[in-house]
Amino acid sequence: MAAATLFGCAAPAEMTTSREPLPVFAAGSLREAMTDMARDYETRTGQKIALTFGASGLLRERIEKGEAALVFASADTQHPQRLANAGGWAAPTVFVRNSLCALTQASLKTAPATLLDTLLDPMVRLGTSMPMADPAGDYAWELFRKADSLKAGAYAALDAKALKLTGGADSPKAPAGRGTYAWVMDNNQADIFLTYCTNAVAAQKEVPRLAVVALPNHLQVGAAYGVTVKNGAHPAAAAFAKALLATPAQTTFAQYGFGAP
Repeated sequence: MAAATLFGCAAPAEMTTSREPLPVFAAGSLREAMTDMARDYETRTGQKIALTFGASGLLRERIEKGEAALVFASADTQHPQRLANAGGWAAPTVFVRNSLCALTQASLKTAPATLLDTLLDPMVRLGTSMPMADPAGDYAWELFRKADSLKAGAYAALDAKALKLTGGADSPKAPAGRGTYAWVMDNNQADIFLTYCTNAVAAQKEVPRLAVVALPNHLQVGAAYGVTVKNGAHPAAAAFAKALLATPAQTTFAQYGFGAP
């Protein structure tokens, strides 16, 4: 999807600011980076941004039920594309990228070369996000499929043992001020958790004893984040979405470990 189509024709500068805060729904993994980016955007443009974070699939469902969002920044392109397919929203544009890492307890000694064996160990508790509701879960199951091509039966084993600890509508929430994955691992709910590398690094900063293990090349899974704008929205919505691809925002995203689109 070309950015020009998503963002529409350029509007005069005086039309790209709304008096009302702009409602933006964004993936939970974007919380820190998007908060910083939005704060900088507000300072530069005067446009107030009202951010709502959550699992992308759950946010899409809230939009479908009529909640007022004009911009949707998802951790994948599938959820915003579903909105576009139903009408009323533009097709998504990729604005940042991420990848999966393994966040592990200090007692679990593993490395990229031994990670698959560790994941398959019946004694190792494997945590994931909820697939369908949270793209991080979908990406984990993509890893399971890759594992099956390396070891027959790996998909069935990983699918059966995975503990869907976060990202679902009924998943327990971390206390205020705690990162979700740091909290889950700090409370010993899993021995290893498959999440975005940005989340894993943030969790390790919060709980230094945790370890971050990169996926080996044959198991690597990339995440493309897509942004979409509601058709007929105030031009401020398209202006903000366009700003996600501009240098100030991309610099902020890079500081938090996200890759360029």
